[in-house]
Amino acid sequence: MSSPRSRRRALAAATTALAAAVATVAGTHLASAATTGCSVTYTVSSQWPGGFGAAVSVTNLGDPVTSWKLTWAFGAGQTVTQLWNGSYTQSGAQVTVTNAAWNGSVATGGTAQFGFNGSWTGSNPVPSSFALNGVTCTGGTVTSPPTTTPTTPPTTSPTTPPPSTTGPCDLYASGGTPCVAAHSTTRALFGSYNGALYQVRRSSDNTTKDIGVLTTGGVANAAAQDSFCSGTSCVITIIYDQTSRHNNLTQAPPGGFNGPAAGGYDNLANATAAPITVGGQKAYGVYVAAGTGYRNNHTSGIATGDAAEGMYAIFDGTHYNGGCCFDYGNAETSSTDTGNGHMEAIYFGNIKVWGYGTGNGPWIMADLENGLYSGVNAGYNANDPSIGNRFVTAIIKGQPNQWAIRGGNAQSGGLSTFYSGTRPNVSGYNPMHKEGAIILGIGGDNSNGSAGTFYEGVMTSGYPSDATENAVQANITAAAYKS
Repeated sequence: MSSPRSRRRALAAATTALAAAVATVAGTHLASAATTGCSVTYTVSSQWPGGFGAAVSVTNLGDPVTSWKLTWAFGAGQTVTQLWNGSYTQSGAQVTVTNAAWNGSVATGGTAQFGFNGSWTGSNPVPSSFALNGVTCTGGTVTSPPTTTPTTPPTTSPTTPPPSTTGPCDLYASGGTPCVAAHSTTRALFGSYNGALYQVRRSSDNTTKDIGVLTTGGVANAAAQDSFCSGTSCVITIIYDQTSRHNNLTQAPPGGFNGPAAGGYDNLANATAAPITVGGQKAYGVYVAAGTGYRNNHTSGIATGDAAEGMYAIFDGTHYNGGCCFDYGNAETSSTDTGNGHMEAIYFGNIKVWGYGTGNGPWIMADLENGLYSGVNAGYNANDPSIGNRFVTAIIKGQPNQWAIRGGNAQSGGLSTFYSGTRPNVSGYNPMHKEGAIILGIGGDNSNGSAGTFYEGVMTSGYPSDATENAVQANITAAAYKS
């Protein structure tokens, strides 16, 4: 949303954890003078009627490789529906997975990992054979089937937290609304993700370093940042998208408003300004001071027009202001205000120019462009409460003439629904005209007077069910965010 000067906006199931079905295939072959070979561990980590999640670990037993392709054939008509940490093609039963840009090099004895969600009917056997770069990994197969398989889809949120090997995006995928963007500087958002979370640049020599996770599906390796930035200062230059769509967030360019950095760009966040712990491990959030912002105007898979989408973010509930606009979500691809309904983003703060709820704020609202909405009405809506939690889960989701605001304490408890109903009773919002850019810390026209702290967030394809979001909230509280 824009500032008042521009007269625009400102102020945005659960899967059942099953035992693994594991197949390990190993072999080593000589091809010319090069030694090739591999070991593949294929784990069915969750399964429900018609769908399943799997994690694959490939160990290179031969000479080092700089790129890889893993192939196999499904034996019972299964299909891959979504894959992360690589890309895939499928023709009939034959599946080919190719490395991502960051995990192509695998040393002797090294591993590459990826995960996927798939569909099945009748049965879901483990593939019997794999090949790495065209060389079959021959050997025995050991199968340990899931201990139980649900006979009906989950209909209620879990009473215990999902296992640590399941991430929020695994839960969204299981609910039929997969992540198309997943950003975090604190932890992996897929259970099988082991890539870079973000990149930092130090001021002493302008060198950059990618910061990954301590373990697959785990918390950020803050020690790597601390070592790299020791004796100097660092800024966060890239927040990587953990999906395969590469919807990375980088320094926001000028738009309807210029930023304070060179060329009218926004500032980058101080990499050490928001230290916390997640699961007892140190991590850093994205501390947005006025003038700071991130954006991607050239995305893949983000909702456009009136298409359905969902999003959540975890914010610092004590760091906010009344500036426009601390947003995370869908915005204009031109970095300018192109009219009502051209945005759909989570807003967090206490500005009252366009909309507000009860108390003095801060509030979770939707930035829909030229309006921050706390409900169906422009201005005041009584059901949107002020938020007082240190860590806040904020949710906005929208589909044709339907949208909702939900929120909760990211450290404990469930979610509350603050609004669920038709689009605002103001012209221009039904249908919506979403454009599909992604913003963080700013408004759609690069209004950059806001403040806030971001820890993690995702955007989905499709309108998530409340049950799916309840499962995601359970995963978030189990992650154990602490100051």
